[in-house]
Amino acid sequence: MRLRTGLPTLLAAAAAFAPLAANASFLSGDALDTMANVISWVVIIFVPLGVIALFWMVHVMPEKIAEKRHHPQQESIKVLCLLSLVFGGLLWPFAWLWAYTKPIGYRIAYGTEKHEDYFLHMAGRAGRGELDEVQLEHFREEFAAMAATGPVPEKLRGVKAILASAKPAVNPPPAPAPSGRAA
Repeated sequence: MRLRTGLPTLLAAAAAFAPLAANASFLSGDALDTMANVISWVVIIFVPLGVIALFWMVHVMPEKIAEKRHHPQQESIKVLCLLSLVFGGLLWPFAWLWAYTKPIGYRIAYGTEKHEDYFLHMAGRAGRGELDEVQLEHFREEFAAMAATGPVPEKLRGVKAILASAKPAVNPPPAPAPSGRAA
């Protein structure tokens, strides 16, 4: 069998092996040097600052989670996060796990699994009339259970008076459901 070679094949082979001028950059001369200097300064200054900021934000996450979940030991979790920064992140997984766990013996000892700030926040909402009947009753039961285990912390002494005078929120009547038929 004989191979057919034509002019297009010959031209394609010549183009493939012909040397072409290659440029490493679209810039040349002083513009290339200036761009290299700018990139090097960005890498030297801004990249480490970004890495430090990211490292800090990741190590503060357990503390933020503990605050959001009203963890009763959030101050200890905050200290563990700061220690984790000092020890290069080795303690961070423990702070993360601690922020997501509920302390077993804490409820037995103190009557609650919530931080004092939770009770202050909810008392403020109850005093402003933002809690409905069910929420207000649930909060009263939580506070009573905590108060029954021992003396109430000094920060929470006014909560009992707020709860005694709190009224449930008045909910507006629900809007009538639209009918499926057009009139």
